[in-house]
Amino acid sequence: MASIVPDGMVCFFTSYLYMDNVVASWYDQGIIDQLLKYKLLFIETQDSAETSLALFSYIKACENGRGAVLLSVARGKVSEGVDFDHHLGRAVLMFGIPYVYTQSKILRARLEYLRDQFQIKENDFLTFDAMRHAAQCVGRVIRGKTDYGIMVFADKRFSRTEKKGKLPKWIQEHLRGSFCNLSVEEATQIAKKWLKQMAQPFSRDDQLGVSLLTLEQLQNEDFQKKIFSRAQQL
Repeated sequence: MASIVPDGMVCFFTSYLYMDNVVASWYDQGIIDQLLKYKLLFIETQDSAETSLALFSYIKACENGRGAVLLSVARGKVSEGVDFDHHLGRAVLMFGIPYVYTQSKILRARLEYLRDQFQIKENDFLTFDAMRHAAQCVGRVIRGKTDYGIMVFADKRFSRTEKKGKLPKWIQEHLRGSFCNLSVEEATQIAKKWLKQMAQPFSRDDQLGVSLLTLEQLQNEDFQKKIFSRAQQL
């Protein structure tokens, strides 16, 4: 994927331990050496100063055209408050489902309250919370109408109905059957074709009436009612 995606790529893991184990395995298999042929590699750590430096270097590498990959952790500093708009994030990969640590006393008390007061099952809440956070992570690469990026859910569990159904509708709409349970080669070919298409010159005039509303559409009462109805559904 790093060989076909321009500029920046962001990868999210479920924990620091999981990320460390995966990176160690990638080193042993020679994957890191292959990756460095195409992009620089930066890794988020539990040290805030090191993470800030890694993030600064990642942005600099993307801006000067070298390209970079940033490995980070869901529910970490990068996933909470950093946007990867435009060239800073042309692809984002989510490795695993980011479930919250369930042994926390505060979380246990919250789960008991939801169960007793609202009859919400523990597993339902944990799955909803994990899907919400996964969507928050991958959504970091889409920060505007003219922005674009590839979202990869690198875990087969995301294709299950009970998991996919808890993702936001704007993500579910694109998780069609033909885009689920793909091999690495299949995903790479689809991404390559799509990135080539998105890299073509963009004209706002071409989008009037398609993704941008025309003045006539805005003034049309029937169209206004349609927009209001759709907004209520969301």
